[in-house]
Amino acid sequence: MGDESQGRPEITELLHAAVTAVGGVERPGQVAMAEAVTAAIQDGSHLLVQAGTGTGKSLGYLVPALASGDHVVIATATLALQRQLVERDLPRTVEALHPLLRRKPEFAMLKGRSNYLCLHRVHEGVPQEEEEGLFDPFESAGPSSKLGKDLLRLRDWADETETGDRDSLTPGVSDRAWGQVSVSARECLGASRCAYGAECFAEAARERAKLAEVIVTNHAMLAIDALEGAPVLPGHEVLIVDEAHELVSRVTGVATGELSPSRVGRAVKLAAKLVNEKAADDLLSAGDNFERLMELALPGRLEPVPEDLEHALRLLRDACRTVITALGSTRDKNVADEDAVRKLALASVENVHEVAERITHGSEYDVVWFERHDRYGASLRVAPLSVSGLVREKVFSDRSVVLTSATLKLGGDFNGVGASLGLPPEGTVEEDAPRWQGLDVGSPFDYGKQGILYVARHLSQPGREGSRGDMLDELAELVEAAGGRTLGLFSSMRGAQAAAEELRGRLDLPILLQGEETLGELISRFAADPRTCLFGTLSLWQGVDVPGASCQLVVMDRIPFPRPDEPLQKAREDAVKKAGGNGFMAVSANHAALLMAQGAGRLIRAADDRGVVAVLDPRLATARYGSFLRASMPGFWYTTDRNQVRKSLAAIDAAAKSAEG
Repeated sequence: MGDESQGRPEITELLHAAVTAVGGVERPGQVAMAEAVTAAIQDGSHLLVQAGTGTGKSLGYLVPALASGDHVVIATATLALQRQLVERDLPRTVEALHPLLRRKPEFAMLKGRSNYLCLHRVHEGVPQEEEEGLFDPFESAGPSSKLGKDLLRLRDWADETETGDRDSLTPGVSDRAWGQVSVSARECLGASRCAYGAECFAEAARERAKLAEVIVTNHAMLAIDALEGAPVLPGHEVLIVDEAHELVSRVTGVATGELSPSRVGRAVKLAAKLVNEKAADDLLSAGDNFERLMELALPGRLEPVPEDLEHALRLLRDACRTVITALGSTRDKNVADEDAVRKLALASVENVHEVAERITHGSEYDVVWFERHDRYGASLRVAPLSVSGLVREKVFSDRSVVLTSATLKLGGDFNGVGASLGLPPEGTVEEDAPRWQGLDVGSPFDYGKQGILYVARHLSQPGREGSRGDMLDELAELVEAAGGRTLGLFSSMRGAQAAAEELRGRLDLPILLQGEETLGELISRFAADPRTCLFGTLSLWQGVDVPGASCQLVVMDRIPFPRPDEPLQKAREDAVKKAGGNGFMAVSANHAALLMAQGAGRLIRAADDRGVVAVLDPRLATARYGSFLRASMPGFWYTTDRNQVRKSLAAIDAAAKSAEG
């Protein structure tokens, strides 16, 4: 840790300078957070900080990070926050602290390799074994297809861009087009073997990161760094995880393997022309066998894996191993194009081999299940039963870790989130367990006066299927009373669509629906017209930030428990029960609490915001777990009186109209 504390400015003085520079207002919670983060960095301990909306938590950790003199990695879940940090908060904060620190810390952003343009792909094209004919548009003067136009624009952009970062390309391009000009880490030839290695955008980003004091990255990169053995992040003494409520699901995502007929087919196609006929035929045969079984697959957990599937996976694993050996033995040819084709094939076959090997190995700590999508067909998935041990071992070692979010206390304490991260209950001492403390710095908002939590206790309980006529009636009445101004958060896309269709027929108000336009366009339109309503799924609207009169009613159609037949959540619940705990509370209730806290957090975004969070699920008022879920949400004034809430909404609407003139 940085040890030159003599003569160093106080953290409060530094924070004041930074807040002034960004035109903000210093908040008591922000000061408390900055002091706690500073203390954790100095003594090498771990800290979980809940900082409510409006606290200014970014500066609450950025100022201590820059002041420490240590190498710091900041990991966020969303692209929006990464951009905010790198394009706005960090430049201003560094400038503000420069005179006080007498140094100017460098910072950089680092993402996975596939986020950067690959110059080899741009100039040499996609190996034909992968996508025959797709690069023809590059050869013609005026391609007419959308893909062709995107590819030509990307080639022009390659000559202009300084970073090659996909997120700096405006407007963006489709995933299919980007896939033609990018490579994964496994597909990359390596800087020393690539004709464009000296100009490589991904390598340049890594070099900038090595020289920087503060690196901004994403949860996925942090998970890869922790799980894959080979470090992808430069060495650092401090890790700060923002949007930390997302970390466990992101680590789970990185640790999940998937096999589908299309993935296997791609591996077969890429390898077929590069290895001997027998090896290619064996892989093709194993792939066909696997595909036949997948056609019959029914969704659900496989416990145990059926014998015929296990046999098919062993054949696939062994055929992949033979192909990998054959590809490796001829890998040292010096022809760049052949090298690229071989690398692509190797990456694809290795991926299939690893997942097949993992499932046939049959670890008791893995969950295996079938999924079926209308669009993509069946896939076979494998994920860890828990990532808490992985996170505890890989994340909380050899560095000080600060985790922060507006939602880390569930049911009133940090222990639920702590347990998911492998941490013992707060205040207990376990040998070799990470030392940590939780801190809730509150919010500058007066939730009890600014917002109402209304639970429609009189409604029927939601069932598994079918429409809820009384819920839709209630929704229509609430939206009408509010004069629009509604963010509708639904537990399923089907529910959002049904509600949008119903209310478009009943009310003379604009109803926007997720999926009908881009997320950015929908949010812009929602914010621009107070009468507009925006409906979508709860899990995808966690980042909506619309202060003011456009969002004065947030509605949730039901408590967002995971589906009872969701294999991974069900397996985790069963494991807690088996160990003597309450599986429902530890898994399903925690999952729902997190989503509801995030959803309710959309309502009050500024000091003069007013509004209602309406939950159209009576269980929040009547069930035993209701108090746990309510304790996880902001401290709004609570009511189940439907007449009172309509009067309040009408009053809020009238005040907003009056202010609008």
